[in-house]
Amino acid sequence: MPHAGGSATQYFPLSQALAPAVGTLAVQLPGHQDRRDERCVEDLARLADDLFAIVLGRLDLPVALFGHSMGALLAWEVAARLERTEGPGSVAHLFVSGRRAPSCGRVEDAHLLDDEGLKAKIRELGGTAPALLDNEQMLELILPVLRSDYKAVATHRPDPTLRLICPVTVLTGDRDPHVSLTEAGRWADHTTGGFELRVFPGGHFYLDDHVREIADVVLTSLRGSERPPSA
Repeated sequence: MPHAGGSATQYFPLSQALAPAVGTLAVQLPGHQDRRDERCVEDLARLADDLFAIVLGRLDLPVALFGHSMGALLAWEVAARLERTEGPGSVAHLFVSGRRAPSCGRVEDAHLLDDEGLKAKIRELGGTAPALLDNEQMLELILPVLRSDYKAVATHRPDPTLRLICPVTVLTGDRDPHVSLTEAGRWADHTTGGFELRVFPGGHFYLDDHVREIADVVLTSLRGSERPPSA
């Protein structure tokens, strides 16, 4: 599940690294990339409900969920819905990347920034080619989608007391300006299953430089399943 403004194609390198042991289903949110003719959904709970309904029809194989940044919060919400309705074992593993724990409250108002403010935030986080930031036509497409995603995150009110049953692995960059190691470690409070924190060199988009290592973490965590899981 992608970060704010992200798309399914950004998970292609990871899907290649996981194949053939793990089949990857990358999420393309409404309003993003080839779904750009659809209206963006600015309600994270509604997005989680929609994804939950899709995943529910694929429980013939073990399911693991992976999300980065906004996608991490979304994956956590989908996992909670699965365990609430299908019980223990419905989620083989949850991988959350580049996101502080839901119990770490912080005001988020990026969706209220003007276009110049949003561009400055994109530059701060990295992960976007400078050529795109200097292309006004591309920015006309990118900024409204990014603003909608930021609004979905900012207006979401997660349950800080919610605990999952499945094991949770947290992945984060050691220089992420928006996630401290303490905030990443607080995910341990949100599961009664196993917990692991993996720290990689890099900022918010550390994963672009560590695809093979991340794939190894995922595969090692899922090893021992009776059937290959679909992440």
